[in-house]
Amino acid sequence: MKIIAALILGISAIISASFIGDGLTDLRTGDRYVTVKGVAEREVTADLALWPIRFVATGNSLGEAQEKANSSRDAIMAFLKLQAISDGAVELQRLDVTDTRANPYQDDNSKQKFIISQTLMVRSDNIEKIRQAAQAVSELVDSGVVLSSDYGPSGPTYLFNGLNEIKPDMIAEATASARESASQFAKDAKTELGDLRRANQGVFQILARDQAPGVSEQQQPVKTVRVVSTVEYYLR
Repeated sequence: MKIIAALILGISAIISASFIGDGLTDLRTGDRYVTVKGVAEREVTADLALWPIRFVATGNSLGEAQEKANSSRDAIMAFLKLQAISDGAVELQRLDVTDTRANPYQDDNSKQKFIISQTLMVRSDNIEKIRQAAQAVSELVDSGVVLSSDYGPSGPTYLFNGLNEIKPDMIAEATASARESASQFAKDAKTELGDLRRANQGVFQILARDQAPGVSEQQQPVKTVRVVSTVEYYLR
């Protein structure tokens, strides 16, 4: 019995050692991998323009302020029509009326008792028309329209909504770029590139094409879409 027990113990020790050895081998093999990044960039043009045109009219009476506001609104609509922007692309979004006499800190000698502020929102997928109209907006000021930017941007906002359509191709491009970098690393290290270990798609960014101080991405019709994928490959 003692001999049998000794044999079983010996065999168990040999099997255990074999498992330990296999585990260490797998661990060392698993540590051999490379992490690389692949970049893909695409220049795109905005497909939607939002242009809030906010104007202000004042008067000593509500009727006077309303008359000026109506005149300014008509001038804006006429200006947009000259720019080939249809009435259907414009809607009234905000209307504020302020009676300055309700303000206890207002000077009683002030001539302007009523202030009417209105916002006309222009929404169009014709980016070039909106861009050209925005460049000629000084014509409105020349005609007597008082423009205001108190509640948002003073110019159009350009949006790109086609990201989902270009995502697959850009991910493939970024992945191919990452694999190319990994292959070069393996070649320089005099080893072979193995299977994929892990991949992270990365976050898509919509950036301004022209990186200028004080200019945001939404102010530029042409943008740069960028994604950086992080990929890990085993090394054989």
